[in-house]
Amino acid sequence: MKKLMLGNEAFARGLYEAGCKLASSYPGTPSTEITEEVAKYDEVYAEWAPNEKVAMEVALGASIAGARSFCAMKHVGLNVAADPLYTAGYTGVTGGMVIAVADDPGMHSSQNEQDSRHHAIASKVMMVEPSDSAECKEFAKAAFDLSERFDTPVIVRMSTRVAHSQSAVELCEREEKELIPYKKNIQKFVMMPGNAIRRHPQVEQRLVDIREYAETSPLNRVEYNDTKIGVIAAGISYQYAKEALGSKASYLKLGIVNPLPVEIIKDFCQKCETVYVIEQLDDVIETHCKKLGLTVHGKDTFSLLGEISQSIVREKILGETAEFAEFPENVPVRPPVMCAGCPHRGLFYCLSKLGVMVSGDIGCYTLGATAPLCAMDSTICMGASISGLHGFNKIRGAESEKKSVAVIGDSTFMHSGMTGLVNIAYNATNSTVIILDNSITGMTGHQQNPTTGKNLKGDPAAAVNLEELCKAIGIKSVRVVDPYHMAETEAVIKEELAKDEPSVIISRRPCALLKYVKHNPPLKCDHDKCVGCKQCLKIGCPAISIHDKKMTIDHTQCVGCGICTEMCKLGAIVK
Repeated sequence: MKKLMLGNEAFARGLYEAGCKLASSYPGTPSTEITEEVAKYDEVYAEWAPNEKVAMEVALGASIAGARSFCAMKHVGLNVAADPLYTAGYTGVTGGMVIAVADDPGMHSSQNEQDSRHHAIASKVMMVEPSDSAECKEFAKAAFDLSERFDTPVIVRMSTRVAHSQSAVELCEREEKELIPYKKNIQKFVMMPGNAIRRHPQVEQRLVDIREYAETSPLNRVEYNDTKIGVIAAGISYQYAKEALGSKASYLKLGIVNPLPVEIIKDFCQKCETVYVIEQLDDVIETHCKKLGLTVHGKDTFSLLGEISQSIVREKILGETAEFAEFPENVPVRPPVMCAGCPHRGLFYCLSKLGVMVSGDIGCYTLGATAPLCAMDSTICMGASISGLHGFNKIRGAESEKKSVAVIGDSTFMHSGMTGLVNIAYNATNSTVIILDNSITGMTGHQQNPTTGKNLKGDPAAAVNLEELCKAIGIKSVRVVDPYHMAETEAVIKEELAKDEPSVIISRRPCALLKYVKHNPPLKCDHDKCVGCKQCLKIGCPAISIHDKKMTIDHTQCVGCGICTEMCKLGAIVK
């Protein structure tokens, strides 16, 4: 039976069919749906871990126990998990261990465009890359076999377009895998220096063995058509090239991207007149080809930045440009904004009004940096808001402590914010940290986290009490505010900034998009009282606009949160 599936959904199906027994991940677009989908199979235990490092360590533990295991993350999540990854490359596995990492060329939902192939190369771990949904399923299954065959974790490199596009997938039955008997093996799994130094030669030999396998692996294939043009590509770049060039070119499709083969590439280049390496982001395959002494075109033709497309391939190689419909020049831009009723809006308005320096973090609340609020000074990576504020205040001193805060979401705080708060308490800056508790992991699509009281499947789970946790860390002053009440929120922020001790403010209000949240009726404007002062626009609510010099509220968007009523001193906004 065949079914149309997203790449991520097909990947989950491959995990199921391959007999995977455990999946542990941290949500991160564009990888999130893999774990959500595999959780629907009762035969696979699935969980959300607090962060990617924990997820990979859980998966490695399950592998050592003899099971096939899995963890998923986005590209920046692999940075967090790099510590266990690099050592897992030395220990190897017992049961097969597969790691999905989803790169995001074009930065559709990310703070950088890093190329995860570098992590595979540096950690000396095998990496494969599918190009469509059918291959997502098959490569997931093959990755388990390769992991056990070569005693290595195997990374499957996804990308935004492969993860979130659809193609037909053939469904097969699950193949149950018995647990491999556990045997204590100190030399293999205890990575003290004396053992690790003996494992390193095995890692290098493994790369030689995998490269030899890659020469004839079915995951790599050659498609000869017209040999005037040869294309070497992997993943979605192969699909772009096929669509753009068709039978006008021959193709070497690489499914194994680390370690890269040698002889099959040399042979392909000898048979083609002009060879192009088409790869998104960095010149990994191109550099490999040039180290082999081959003449290829790569980044001299295609950009290091952003995504490649069919039209770019066609233009760069064939010199043909496609005709597109021209859009009018006056089409307004539609930047992302916080939703109507977003609990973060009132808080960020208060911070903007107070003019404080805001050390920001990763989440939908990062939109607090956008106009008209512009209430964020920095965003680096998960958890950096708290650590960064501590460093900022250590340098700028007591005066800065009274005029700066860190903001971090509840899920992000559990991910990597706690250690930063420990640092503030331990190394003593009078820094104020605001935890934006919207009762869910919002940006990636409403996943549960350790503060929500539910696990991945929605079953009851232990819930971290943020107030008690912060106090246990060493923060004595912990306050809770409702960001819908802006006057009270502003007053509490002022009070905490004035204290000569570190403090935490928990801004608590559930995400407006959660299904269980009951909203008030929409508000409306009394045009007899409205003078068109536009004060209401300063909160940046998408439900509010100005028509005929009067404020108007879109009742299809308004959730009656009421924060705009605090903006209007004339009482023109009514129930």
